[in-house]
Amino acid sequence: MEQDYVLIVEPNLTGHRWRYVEWTMQACEEAGYPCLLVTVCANEDHRLARQIRAANRPDQQIAFVDPEAPRRGRPFERNQYWRFHRYFKRVHTIISRMQKIRLVVVPYVDYFFHALPFLGSPFGQTPWIGITMRATFHHHEVGIKAPDRPLVNALKARLFKRAVRCTGLRTLLTIDPTLPEWAARHSLAGATVAYVADPFPDERAENPVLARERLGLDPAQRYLLVYGAITERKGIYELVHALTRLEHAPTLIVAGEQDAGTRHFMRNHVRSLTPPPLVLDAFISNDVERDLFSACDAVWLGYKGHYGMSGVLVQAYRFGKPVIATEDGLIGWFSRRCELGPILSDLSSASIGRAITETLTSWPHARDAVASAREDLLSRHTLGQFKQTLLQQMA
Repeated sequence: MEQDYVLIVEPNLTGHRWRYVEWTMQACEEAGYPCLLVTVCANEDHRLARQIRAANRPDQQIAFVDPEAPRRGRPFERNQYWRFHRYFKRVHTIISRMQKIRLVVVPYVDYFFHALPFLGSPFGQTPWIGITMRATFHHHEVGIKAPDRPLVNALKARLFKRAVRCTGLRTLLTIDPTLPEWAARHSLAGATVAYVADPFPDERAENPVLARERLGLDPAQRYLLVYGAITERKGIYELVHALTRLEHAPTLIVAGEQDAGTRHFMRNHVRSLTPPPLVLDAFISNDVERDLFSACDAVWLGYKGHYGMSGVLVQAYRFGKPVIATEDGLIGWFSRRCELGPILSDLSSASIGRAITETLTSWPHARDAVASAREDLLSRHTLGQFKQTLLQQMA
């Protein structure tokens, strides 16, 4: 008898998104649900795609579907929500002709979420679950620092209320713990809005002396880590400029694949840094990641225009490392509530320099009772918790 599959659709496997796909597939495997990942042909050589094909398992499949070519005379083609809705609908139409689908999981629903009130579900009558990572319209109501855009926020709140009533949407998961509270306060009808902790691979700190030895780092030096997909939005430009002006600066570690602009910037400025930085412009394996977080003294989270959650924040917390964080968005909200390190009011060289000096002289320190109690929220950011939450909604 043919089994019904869980369909996972993710056209973009860059940054952290491929991790969400991998974890969703692992959750399906643990629950005994066969699953099928669909992504675009450009991802055929991605490490996750190669891994799935090499395993060649009947219950863990991958298929490649590209969007339709744009057609002239369609004004909606310029709208990204419309384009992505069309792509997800195309995927479902093609796959459902060949394979019975019991459920669709969308690890990043923000692609088309605002199109739902106008276009309906891209999956017909098939039930589905989505994860939103970009909703910020409610932040001003719950005390999170974000741009003050009253008209835009009011419009997006109305769209959100209509979108959760979309046919087939079973659950909308969010990595923002304040969004389910906002939804409950507004008594929304439709799909359940539930919190899923943004996970990072479950690791524990190694002996920092041994970690530094494996990485070839100086046992007596201080190290500041910038980790992840390295783009200008990480605040890396401002951080480098601040370090060139700072006496007794720590050694900068930049670990993760860089985009072209950042790679060009680092090439031109790396010689201006003293001590010389360690730059790992490549995919970081779990073992190296564990050593990096074990070996460093602090973690940089001075991001720009990023109002969502950060897995790097979770990892820094888990490894007991202080963070230098923006005051904006969920990064600032968690860092302030849990007293994780200095908060940056801006990204001037002076502010960054003061925060680095404070971090290396005064952190980590004992947190007060309120901050310690609030850490319970961060302690739930484990891969096991993520899978458990996802499977509860899939059951």
